[in-house]
Amino acid sequence: MLAIAGGKGGCGKTTIALGLGQALGTPTRRSLVVDTDRDMPNLHRRAGVAPTPGIADITASAEPTAVAQPATTVENVDVLPCQTAPGAAIDNAIGSLSRCDGPVVLDCPAGAGPDAARPLRAADRTVLVSAPTRQSLTDTAKTAAIARALDAPPALTVLVGSDGSVDPSPLLSCPETVHVPSVSKPLESDRAAAKYVEIANVLAKRNT
Repeated sequence: MLAIAGGKGGCGKTTIALGLGQALGTPTRRSLVVDTDRDMPNLHRRAGVAPTPGIADITASAEPTAVAQPATTVENVDVLPCQTAPGAAIDNAIGSLSRCDGPVVLDCPAGAGPDAARPLRAADRTVLVSAPTRQSLTDTAKTAAIARALDAPPALTVLVGSDGSVDPSPLLSCPETVHVPSVSKPLESDRAAAKYVEIANVLAKRNT
């Protein structure tokens, strides 16, 4: 279970979550991307699905994969929106995700507060997402510290809108960085798609 986390809203976490979900998924083993941001839930918009059903509809008799909707903007990805879901519903959903067979990607709230800690506590590893600016990286360093404290250590950093000239390792102490270029349609761009595959390959390498 992978957490996609960062210090600032609007830095591209949701797009990275969907792009990575596509890179990890297959027609027979689809990825599940889960929105855990109840204050600014936007996964459903980026995935091209309705805001419901979603996390709040998961019950003992309705597994996450039965409630999830197939994304229309990426392939081999199902999504669980978080529209109007209370914290208890998110906790319930996250607790049920361990029963999923395919890759699970958690689109986390920004920052390092209690809402961000909730999915990080359940994740195995964290993908840090940041803009290539000092302020964004400084905020993301706080998220990285929380991820390490909750036993979801950062596996790599993704810099969105980056030309490759910024090295985030001094601030984030993260072993690898993937630089995603600035493109107008990041879920339709071949250049961006190649970077999502690179992220998936780095994660696979670090898991061997």
